[in-house]
Amino acid sequence: LCAAVLLKDMKLLDVKLGQLPTWLAMRDFTPGGIVGALRRGGYDRYYNKYINVRKGGLGGISMVLAGYVVISYIWSYSHLKHERHRKYH
Repeated sequence: LCAAVLLKDMKLLDVKLGQLPTWLAMRDFTPGGIVGALRRGGYDRYYNKYINVRKGGLGGISMVLAGYVVISYIWSYSHLKHERHRKYH
């Protein structure tokens, strides 16, 4: 049996070119809708691929730690930039 999928439930890659304007009109472009789409698209995919697995490894957690290190460096970059121009006597 082939179940028909509603147009609003289709992924972008499954939408045909003629259906694209209708599919875009059904999307929720409010800030909450965009955050929800990013959460579904990014976080859920990451969680199911690296965290919610039968035999887990260090891959998923090490990626989170690496991301934390990069974001911490970006946040403190302006302070570090000013530090390197100071002369120590």
